[in-house]
Amino acid sequence: METKSLLEQIKYCNSLTSYSRRKTIPVRVGDVVIGGENPIVVQSMTTVDTMDTAGSVEQCIRMIESGCQLIRITAPSMKEAENLQNIKDELRKKGYNTPLVADIHFTPNAAEIAAKIVEKVRINPGNYADKKKFEVIEYTDESYQEELERIRERFLPLVKICKEHGTAMRIGTNHGSLSDRIMSRYGDTPIGMVESALEFLRICEDENYFDIVISMKSSNTQVMVQAYRLLVQKLDEGGFKPYPLHLGVTEAGDGEDGRIKSAVGIGTLLEDGLGDTVRVSLTEDPEFEAPVAKALVDRYEDRPGHEMVQEITEYPINPFEYNRRESVEVYNFGAGNVPRVIADISMIENISPKEMKQVGHFYLPELDKWKMNDQGADFVYTGSNPIPFMLPNGMKEIQNYAIWENTEDRANKFPVFILSEFKEAKDIHLSLNFLLLTDTEIEDALPFIKNRKDLVIILSTSNLHTYPALRRAFVKLMQNDIQLPVVPKVKYGKQSSDKTMLYTATDVGGLLIDGLGDGIMIGRDFSDPLDRDTAWDQIKLHNSVSFGVLQAARTRMSKTEYISCPSCGRTLFDLQETTAMIRKRTDHLKGVKIGIMGCIVNGPGEMADADFGYVGSGKGKITLYRGKEVVKRSVPSEKAVDELIEIIKKDGAWTEPEA
Repeated sequence: METKSLLEQIKYCNSLTSYSRRKTIPVRVGDVVIGGENPIVVQSMTTVDTMDTAGSVEQCIRMIESGCQLIRITAPSMKEAENLQNIKDELRKKGYNTPLVADIHFTPNAAEIAAKIVEKVRINPGNYADKKKFEVIEYTDESYQEELERIRERFLPLVKICKEHGTAMRIGTNHGSLSDRIMSRYGDTPIGMVESALEFLRICEDENYFDIVISMKSSNTQVMVQAYRLLVQKLDEGGFKPYPLHLGVTEAGDGEDGRIKSAVGIGTLLEDGLGDTVRVSLTEDPEFEAPVAKALVDRYEDRPGHEMVQEITEYPINPFEYNRRESVEVYNFGAGNVPRVIADISMIENISPKEMKQVGHFYLPELDKWKMNDQGADFVYTGSNPIPFMLPNGMKEIQNYAIWENTEDRANKFPVFILSEFKEAKDIHLSLNFLLLTDTEIEDALPFIKNRKDLVIILSTSNLHTYPALRRAFVKLMQNDIQLPVVPKVKYGKQSSDKTMLYTATDVGGLLIDGLGDGIMIGRDFSDPLDRDTAWDQIKLHNSVSFGVLQAARTRMSKTEYISCPSCGRTLFDLQETTAMIRKRTDHLKGVKIGIMGCIVNGPGEMADADFGYVGSGKGKITLYRGKEVVKRSVPSEKAVDELIEIIKKDGAWTEPEA
């Protein structure tokens, strides 16, 4: 595909370089309006049993007070749908007018009841009119059309009720719960996700019903981003109205992992001006979700009017599928190597071996040996403070050029240059050198970096619009056939740990999703002096976040991945407690993906690409999966973790934890 024609086909955002929100139609949900010229709306979902009216109301109030502007409540059957009226009445009595959204799976009758009570209903097109059996079906065009007519007949009553009562609707596609019909024709793909929503959207538009929000959620951030981009493209090409988008990464998990994974997906799309309402799905109490979503959204309040980034006129990247940028191998960077982590410890003087544990490498003084870690930094940048002891084999040191010139062991240390130094340098390392470049220096650097095979670029920008500015710099390099490895470097001023996670996951994660980047480096702002302990705490955070971003973007798996749902009223066990228990037993299984789902709605569907699954199937009963295949049903919950481990062992994915 020619680069120019590809750019001409890209219509998923207003600009690849200037921040500009996509224009959508406004959709009213009670007193809240999603889309149009309105601010991005933050929402979350209750976890209390919907039949527990008092508990639901109390949780709703906690969520509202944490910043939640829309509240979603599950309605798995008609009785829960009917009880939404009691919950709504109690909230209104207490002075809370926050709109409610009914979450529907499998039960159209419940949706039709709920649509007369609440301000919005969410339906999943993958299971609203279908029972998933994981069957591959050969359809003719005629038989496929018959299926669409069946869906229309089942879906039309809800559309008419919503239209009559002024109720909004979210058509919420989930990667893991595509119907057998969609899977048979389109496969487990972003285009399949989009078409799943468009089938239902066409029915709505035929009825002149337009109060619709759409989502394309997945636990795989690459799939999620590609699906949303493709959705916008297909809406435009198909002549549909520009509907608002609900952004979310399903089953992101808890803690740091959940925040990073959410930001990689959601943040990448927000950067391109996509998204009108956001839900961050954490395996935590729901009142902790809204502040994270708000931190992501608030970043764009001051983004319009950012420093200009040169427009992209030829785009060599396909934003709808993952392709890693071609690069030459320099030492262990680029080509087929996993992205590398560079830890910036340059602010620390007189480092001791034991302090290296903060970047993932543990010195054992009684044995005078190093214990390596899958999340140990590959390189440490020491700047002008060289390390006075021998490092473990798995980690190398980067020094400022002026220091490296005078070091005794120049073979095993590597120099980093600024551009002016590199232009004049007479002495460089034979195999690996680093060049600090800003996005505005690329043009000046081109004559000095072309055709080199011994150089890794560390790329940064001072532009507030970080991800697009760095993306523009990558495009410049690609247009000039520069195939050197490039490590994006970001740094932030004094801020919370959560913001560092979210901002890094957005700025670097977005690049990785696009196939750009051969590593990651988080620097620090020297205008904010820190005492030694605080500085090491920050370095430890940066190292952990770096590995977390690489994992969330699916570019380097260095730890077990937990695809755990955020719980809701359907959940059949304590998800937070169970996730912690499974994590304790399995968190040494590098690269293994384990789905932990509270009910059959979220499993096996939502854990689409998990290797193993733990799914609630009844009170005190667990169903265990290998991929999408059921291995054991109705396992007592007290035995289920042991049984899960046995399945992992039989599959050859188990290793014993180190003592």
